Amino acid sequence: MTSQISKLVFIAFFAMCAISISAQQPQMQALIGQSLSKLQQPSPENFLNCVAELKRVDAMFPDSIQPKYQMALQSLNFAIMNPAAEPTEALLADAEQTINKMESMTADQSDLCTLRGYLYMVRIVQNPAQNGRLYYLDVMQNFEKAIRLNPNNIVAKQLQQKFFEGMKQASE
Repeated sequence: MTSQISKLVFIAFFAMCAISISAQQPQMQALIGQSLSKLQQPSPENFLNCVAELKRVDAMFPDSIQPKYQMALQSLNFAIMNPAAEPTEALLADAEQTINKMESMTADQSDLCTLRGYLYMVRIVQNPAQNGRLYYLDVMQNFEKAIRLNPNNIVAKQLQQKFFEGMKQASE
């Protein structure tokens, strides 16, 4: 009898959690979309505001991967466009910490490789002479693995293409 009640309580609790999670998804997606809409006019200030908003969304939905992914991606986008700006190092540290946190969750491995490759790519852009030799192989391997794991990973393909173009320009 007690085990049947425990099972019923567990099933009811699980159903309530599932309903709560599914109800939260549209709200979370709307908040992420609202934050990303600020980037329709990309400026350093808009990127910083977007990342700050994504951090708030992540705090509201700590078990969700999507806000973390977007926060890391937009931090890296800011850093690649503003490699010497004052907030860049803090954003890179946060992005790396977020990527590490995502690794301990059930994040898509292709997305993780994409973000990790992009992080190394930013490091090369910051100091090509010093970091090019250090991180070149890491960038290549991460993007290749991301595409191998998910051939439809558009972000990985675009970043890999940008990396090839940048390396070609650097060698000319």
